[in-house]
Amino acid sequence: MSAALMILPVVWATEARSEVVVERRQTAPELAFYRKYTEGLLRRYLKMSMEAGRAPSLLGREMFRGKVTNYRVKCFDDVVIFVHDVEKCLAILDEEQQLLIERIALQEYTHGETAGMMGLHLWTVTRGYSDALDLLTEIFLERKLLEPLIACQDVENVILPVTL
Repeated sequence: MSAALMILPVVWATEARSEVVVERRQTAPELAFYRKYTEGLLRRYLKMSMEAGRAPSLLGREMFRGKVTNYRVKCFDDVVIFVHDVEKCLAILDEEQQLLIERIALQEYTHGETAGMMGLHLWTVTRGYSDALDLLTEIFLERKLLEPLIACQDVENVILPVTL
């Protein structure tokens, strides 16, 4: 038996840990209010792009679920412009955010099913999806695809009636 084993029965290999910093983009908390509107806009984008005869840019040639509605468009030009504008907004997102939007908003998978397909934890998918929706909402608001809602409790912009 070696003398080193008697003196040093266990040697711990250690290394200074470099902390991995995950930067989360800070979005305004009021953007969470618009998530349902953003999802509705994405569903309209899916339907209109399919009606225009092309698969949405995020989906490629995959099979996906869809809903049928009776929404009518005034002219084909409006559809093409709308689809093009939404595609430009979606192109701003990074790959993971696009994949989350594709799976959950367009293909209508649940967060759990998406987590299983992507090999991620449910909490990671939920947080990433809400961050992606908030960023997309911000982009839609900047490009005027969504109109900001004015709250009735907004004290600064309220015009009070004059009573005598």
